[in-house]
Amino acid sequence: MAAIHRAHSEPLYRFLLRLTLGQRQAAEDLLQETLLRAWQHRDDLPPGDAVRPWLFTVARRIAIDAARSRAVRPKEIDSIDLTTFADDGYPIEHLVNDITVRTALSRLAPNYRNVLLEVYIRERSTTEAAKILNIPEGTVKSRTHHALQMLRAAFRDRG
Repeated sequence: MAAIHRAHSEPLYRFLLRLTLGQRQAAEDLLQETLLRAWQHRDDLPPGDAVRPWLFTVARRIAIDAARSRAVRPKEIDSIDLTTFADDGYPIEHLVNDITVRTALSRLAPNYRNVLLEVYIRERSTTEAAKILNIPEGTVKSRTHHALQMLRAAFRDRG
């Protein structure tokens, strides 16, 4: 299991990070659940290189199940990074802006949100983002432009 963890945990984590739209804690939880499932079925794991596709399939299914489970439960509160409250010098305006950006991002269509996540959050070039998202570089630039306009509109609406 240690060898499987060393060989596959980082690619699995990156994959789950994309599925969770950059939510690190959710990706870590899903990774842990995936590796636990592998450990529970260690005698039935595919041999050699075939274990990676198996792990990715299991991870994707676990992520889907988690999303379905969250969709069934009533939403109690928006997910807010509570660590932002720890710094006394953190201006309230920054906090409001942070919440506005997160809310606006969650309302964007996935194709626009994914482009912004790759280009701005993960700091990838448009060429790198195009390869990762499997779309032309011009589409990355266009979606980035339109997504930023939508975010600006959200800030204007907020006043």
